[in-house]
Amino acid sequence: MNIGEIAKRAGVSRSTVSYALSGKRPVSAATVRRINDVIAELGYRPNASARALAEGRTRTFGLAIPPASARLTDVQLGFVASVVEAAAVHDHDVLLSPSGGDHDRSFERIVTGRRVDGVILMEVRLEDARVDRLGRAGLPFVAIGHVEHPGASWWVDVDYATLISRCVRHLADLGHQDVVLVNRSAELVAAGYGPAVRAMSGFLETTAECGMTGHTVCCADDPAAGLACFDRIRERWPEVTAAVTINEAALPGVQRALERAKLDVPRDFSLTGVIADRLAEDFHPPLTAANVPAGEMARLAVELLQEQIADPSATPRNALLEPPISLRSSTGARRRG
Repeated sequence: MNIGEIAKRAGVSRSTVSYALSGKRPVSAATVRRINDVIAELGYRPNASARALAEGRTRTFGLAIPPASARLTDVQLGFVASVVEAAAVHDHDVLLSPSGGDHDRSFERIVTGRRVDGVILMEVRLEDARVDRLGRAGLPFVAIGHVEHPGASWWVDVDYATLISRCVRHLADLGHQDVVLVNRSAELVAAGYGPAVRAMSGFLETTAECGMTGHTVCCADDPAAGLACFDRIRERWPEVTAAVTINEAALPGVQRALERAKLDVPRDFSLTGVIADRLAEDFHPPLTAANVPAGEMARLAVELLQEQIADPSATPRNALLEPPISLRSSTGARRRG
């Protein structure tokens, strides 16, 4: 069943049916009711492509995810799922597209192919060519993270520098003097991945301010790397009594390394950081940590993107989130002697 049949049964033109469905031009209430009655009777559903043409919109968001060769972490997967859920509330679909690495053509198709109304961009670097490309194309987008000089752009981020600083001060209050930051991978740090760079900056600045000795190590995003990383820490800096981390994927390996070294947490060693609540609760004992609110970030990103699409002249907005640190059982006073 098509628009022509609806127009014939309702006794109106095809264009009138199209205007009644799209709202692009006013149609009398009586005519709209008559058209809707025919649609209800026929069980008509407009073709998605035709509706997109009529509205000038695809009702689809693009979500630029990390390269397909990289395994997404639990928080990243949670963010993707939350974007899909938030978009559905607004009657939008989500088109996933890997970007970075060998996936430039996929990202370019998103930018130029008129497949989406706007883009949510994950894993933003301090200098990110994708941000520049979207800006030049004039395609609405919201970045998860922000470049070093964001200017007039739309973005949502977690204030990693401030939160890591608070974690360090918490350890200082407990008497710890020698601490280490377990960061993300060396590749991400070298690429200027925002959370990793800002976490390191906040850590080093705060340890210096507190008169502490601070060490930093990079760790790949998997349990085996976490285990090996903690073993290296113990070998190089046996005086270290506490660690701060943003590397959620490495945590199971860190847990195994602590158990293998027969270190009681928090009596012998304290651990804290910026980690999603669910993963922090799964640690043994539960981890003192600031949450990574993937669901809230997804909801805000979708809302900001919707706002931008509805009004291209709107003043750019952003959100820098500072979740509180939840005190659990993984941090305690430095053991003396």
